[in-house]
Amino acid sequence: METMSVLFSWPMVLCAVGGIFTGFVDSIAGGGGLISLPMLLALGLPPHIALGTNKFAAAFGNMTSAWQFVKAGKIDVHLLRYMVPFALAGSVCGSSVMIYLPPQVLEPLLLGVLILTAVFVFVKRDLGSTQAASSGRHAVRKACAAAFVAGIYDGFAGPGAGTFMVAAFAMLGFDLVVAAGNAKLLAIVTNITSLILIIYWQKIWYVYAVVLAVSLMIGAYFGSRMAIRRGTGFIRVIMLAVTVVLIAKLLINYVSLFS
Repeated sequence: METMSVLFSWPMVLCAVGGIFTGFVDSIAGGGGLISLPMLLALGLPPHIALGTNKFAAAFGNMTSAWQFVKAGKIDVHLLRYMVPFALAGSVCGSSVMIYLPPQVLEPLLLGVLILTAVFVFVKRDLGSTQAASSGRHAVRKACAAAFVAGIYDGFAGPGAGTFMVAAFAMLGFDLVVAAGNAKLLAIVTNITSLILIIYWQKIWYVYAVVLAVSLMIGAYFGSRMAIRRGTGFIRVIMLAVTVVLIAKLLINYVSLFS
């Protein structure tokens, strides 16, 4: 009875509603952590527990949306065996960089990358409108490069990594729908190590984690299906909106470092 009262309490209801919205946005353009992590902190979870709980739940949302893209044939599955090692290597490199870079260096670096990404996506209106990647060696090289860069970014940045992954794949010649699918698949790969460690370190509140995971899966299901159905133009608008929010958040963080 006590468990039921907890599940239907206002914090859990807010977690569920916020999770559905987060999963919807994240499955299309990434950046879901910008919504779910502050929400968990606002609900009273300690920062390290909020990070672990969010990482655990996000894995299920990523798997749900990735599966939708796979079913729709919007992922280059045959390139996966080449992309995965580079994504893992990039994640290790990115994590190493994060350890040694102080916030005063990391924040403006990340801010600059995102501003350039937003400008590029806005100016290049045909970005991701066609599938220019071929199936030969050139495609493999581009896919490996995208996987490595995405892994680095996810390793040292985290928030907004999915958005960067989508943009990176689009810049390398994939249409935005396939770019979103590839990004979701790589997000699962780059998060595996950290997720295992978080579970091992017991940095998860499983009541919140399970509610958020189910909610993210629901949102990711509908978001990924809409992205596949609506196509490049829809993804581009959502991606620009998420990138602008990312830039605003990082700018606020950067300014607060010197205030």
